[in-house]
Amino acid sequence: MMMMLPEACVANILSFTTPGDTFSSASVSSVFQLAGDSDFVWEKFLPSGYSHVISASTHQNFSSKKELFRCLCESILIDNGRKIFKIDKLSGKITYVLSARELSITWSDQRHYWSWNHRLDSRFSEAVQLIMTDWLEINGKIQTGALSPNTSYGAYLIMKVTKRAYGLDLVPAETCVKVGEGEKKTKMCYLSCLDDKKQLMERVFYGHREQRMATNEPRVRDDGWMEIELGEFERGEEEDKEVVMSLTEVKGYQLKGGIVIDGIEVRPKP
Repeated sequence: MMMMLPEACVANILSFTTPGDTFSSASVSSVFQLAGDSDFVWEKFLPSGYSHVISASTHQNFSSKKELFRCLCESILIDNGRKIFKIDKLSGKITYVLSARELSITWSDQRHYWSWNHRLDSRFSEAVQLIMTDWLEINGKIQTGALSPNTSYGAYLIMKVTKRAYGLDLVPAETCVKVGEGEKKTKMCYLSCLDDKKQLMERVFYGHREQRMATNEPRVRDDGWMEIELGEFERGEEEDKEVVMSLTEVKGYQLKGGIVIDGIEVRPKP
């Protein structure tokens, strides 16, 4: 029955599905393939404000809205290379990555504390490495209006630990996400993974106290970097609030060094 519908009618039906459904339906028949290539369908799947994103990037010309969608799935640099914009191929949900240059990092302009360098493993022009500090404070901001509505988001600090790192697993850092004037949600996290001996010592020290139970560690990503979850938040239907994401370790006065910061990724939760 569906095979007998006009192409325009099939395109209208596909526009109410998802990008993943439209990609897979192309194998059903030539009608679905043709309808699934139409600008009408992919205009529905592109995020609102995509024209602003394109204007802020080096990508300008596309032969179709489907080609534009595929390009955004591969991620593009915007705002003079200081951010990455990406959409999920199956859902069309938006992800942003804020580069280290887009973050507020205490004393990052002081060469004896931090060192800015080009890295081949970074998607940005440079990342920043901590030389030494006893006051670690990293903050990032994003507007909920730039994200996909009705979506749960997580914020993640993208980082690496160098071979000469020190002082990262002695005192846990505090992570936080705060939306607008809402509640400040905090967690505890170490900046490097604890070895078995240190885990045993921490269990002896903290026992079953809440701080121990809530303490996390970095997780290795598929791209070779590590990430620390700073927190999560909900993006509602119609709102535009400021989201503040942070990681701080300012209470232990413990000298630390040897982490590389690439940025903060804000992506939909599974």
